[in-house]
Amino acid sequence: MFTFDSLGLSEAIVRALTDLNITKPTEIQERSIPILLTDGVDFIGLAQTGTGKTAAFGIPLIEHISSAPSRKVQALVLAPTRELALQIADAFKDFSKYHSDIRVQTVYGGTPIMKQIRDVKQGSPNVLIATPGRLIDLMERKVVDLSNVEFVVLDEADEMLNMG
Repeated sequence: MFTFDSLGLSEAIVRALTDLNITKPTEIQERSIPILLTDGVDFIGLAQTGTGKTAAFGIPLIEHISSAPSRKVQALVLAPTRELALQIADAFKDFSKYHSDIRVQTVYGGTPIMKQIRDVKQGSPNVLIATPGRLIDLMERKVVDLSNVEFVVLDEADEMLNMG
């Protein structure tokens, strides 16, 4: 039986997961986390809703970013809807509870863009979770600089492609 300890995760992540009462990795987590902890891999993970995909990609992402802290966006997570973007951000904040160097910012449509512009500028996020339309708006306004992004996650990429 796999444990999060056996997957090679830091004590800070294991402690955050324990605080969340998450003690045993799911199948997608067992299979993806060891691969995603290595450098330079592209990965496609397919699993049913509710199987822990966010943790499967989010935990290794946090591990990589915490080992190379920066005041610039290092990871971009694209989600098709604001609801999913907010869920992902909440999970990232929970998983990185003991990593003070992880700063997560979420941007999405349907809310005033000026507030998000201020938040991005003040927060200096190293993880940006965005919906495609709002990300494009912020890039066109030169608010978001993606030149230092090392990791990109397309969550529900099939859904974004279906939406156009």
